Amino acid sequence: MTEVAAEAGVSVMTVSYSYGQPDRVSLDARERVRQAALRLGYPGPHPGARSLRSGRSRSLGVVLGEKLTYAFDDPQATRFLSGVATVCLEHQLGMTLIPITGHPSDVERVVEAAVDAFVVWTTVDDDPILDAITSMGRPAAVLGGPARPDMALVSIDDRAAAAVIAAVAFARAQRPAVVSFPLDRSRESRLWLGPDPDAPPFSVTRHRLQGFRDATTALGIGWSSVQVAVVSRNDAAEARTLIDTLLSSHQPPDAIAAMSDELAIGVLRAAAARGVKVPDDLTVTGWDDSAAAEPAGLTTIAQSLQDQGERCARLALGAPITTQNPPWRLIHRTSTR
Repeated sequence: MTEVAAEAGVSVMTVSYSYGQPDRVSLDARERVRQAALRLGYPGPHPGARSLRSGRSRSLGVVLGEKLTYAFDDPQATRFLSGVATVCLEHQLGMTLIPITGHPSDVERVVEAAVDAFVVWTTVDDDPILDAITSMGRPAAVLGGPARPDMALVSIDDRAAAAVIAAVAFARAQRPAVVSFPLDRSRESRLWLGPDPDAPPFSVTRHRLQGFRDATTALGIGWSSVQVAVVSRNDAAEARTLIDTLLSSHQPPDAIAAMSDELAIGVLRAAAARGVKVPDDLTVTGWDDSAAAEPAGLTTIAQSLQDQGERCARLALGAPITTQNPPWRLIHRTSTR
């Protein structure tokens, strides 16, 4: 910078301001500095050095409990990240995506991330990355859970919402079924019969299964008889394959509650392929009220993942949020009676 200042005929402070606070330097002085830097091959202050000096990276880290491509493939994740990005734009921050998959390298990847704060997509209760974030002393907010005393939590009451929508889905059912998110980090796709709703380490999955069990118990249906199709990811095609197996059985389900609209769309496609009439032969419900829900006539739980993304980002950046729990509501459409 001293050499650039001498070449441009200005002070070192003017060179510094030209890069760090350009509004404090005249256009003529900035142009002289730029031309001098070009002649000397000086690219400007190194971003890493600037971060070390200021103690800030000007970036918000988003920890995804999925592969990186999930952020672009899953419509719910995309809406959530859009909310985070909205706040980053307001604060003129970058957004760094940090994928985690349960591998031992997850902690190292999180610790090495050059970010000022973290937003964490729902993960398992004992995920070591949560302790790693806490040990770093950086603020963080978690979507959906787990609840931690040292991190802000943004989540609807999944158990209550699940009980409400399952009561609608299973109202006249004799053979209810559920399409569930993964029950653990192995992400095994399989059919279960009444799995323990208290066992999954994912808060969202656990609370929704608990709500579904609450509804079946209230309706006099034994949870142990409820078929649960567990998918490895939030994918309509995978849900369709599993549900097709159930619909081809000698006692097919007559009501299905899915943990997302994407999974419910897979159910509707499987039913249509087999000539099963919805809702006469089979009632179907989803979750999220995505763009595909209304055209499909899907009864669902409406929640705004974009709003929740904004809430998480604002909390991580230190903004006070007066309303603790985001709103949700039941939307009746033609997929239920």
